[in-house]
Amino acid sequence: MQGTVDGFSYGLVTPLVAYLMACLGGALGLRCTTRSMLVTHSSRPAWLALGSAAIGSGIWTMHFIAMMGFTVRQAPIHYDKAMTFASLAVAIVMVGVGIFIVGYRGARGTALFTGGTITGLGIASMHYLGMAAMRLNGRLEYDTVTVAFSVVIAMCAATAALWAAGQVRGFLWSVGASLVMGLAVSGMHYTGMAALTVHLHGTSAPTSGESPAALLWPMLVGPLAFLLIAAVVVMFDPLMVMGKPDWSPVEHKPGVPAHPSVHHPAHQPHRPVRPLGRRGSRTPQNR
Repeated sequence: MQGTVDGFSYGLVTPLVAYLMACLGGALGLRCTTRSMLVTHSSRPAWLALGSAAIGSGIWTMHFIAMMGFTVRQAPIHYDKAMTFASLAVAIVMVGVGIFIVGYRGARGTALFTGGTITGLGIASMHYLGMAAMRLNGRLEYDTVTVAFSVVIAMCAATAALWAAGQVRGFLWSVGASLVMGLAVSGMHYTGMAALTVHLHGTSAPTSGESPAALLWPMLVGPLAFLLIAAVVVMFDPLMVMGKPDWSPVEHKPGVPAHPSVHHPAHQPHRPVRPLGRRGSRTPQNR
């Protein structure tokens, strides 16, 4: 028996909040990726790792906030916690691989295509692994064509976002890119949900159980707190808003001794040449 699926049981509240979380994670991740391209190699891995965790946490949080509004009328939904957090780890690791490729190879050509593809596959893997964490009295089926379309959306969105991060055009540019990325990630999520069909086992009578919101909120506390902390780090970085490289001379950097300045006089007064002595003169002398 086919179950009655409702993806908007709270109306537009869950889609809008999920979209905002995807935008927040995308904005933080893109700014960290941009910042990594403007610093020395020693601090670049830290910024790239923070960006990977921000994007991964953002899309994971977006997914499960959207899933709060997903219900099957004839069956309560539960979530396997181990698989739910495994989907978070998959998102962070795969997004991280793509971001590190772009961070070290540049946002162009083969590096951009490879990084965007891996990042997009990470987003899609997180989504479908998170869906596999659902536990209900039924079986999930997906339309193959719609699933493939959702994966293409994720890869295109990730590639476009990483390209935008590589442009280094300031804060407003990254905000616009994050809005587009959030829209694409949300579109990928709901496209994947449109591919879903639930076939229930047993009776069709409605059953009682905990709401998805009550089950998911405790698991969302950690990633939400991390996103807030990452936002504070990004906001207080002195060059994060302007997006300009720290190319100050070495002498002006703190902790580096300044080189002694060398003064070159522009003009020295002409000094008369002393005549050579008797021994150094080549002019014959009278005796």
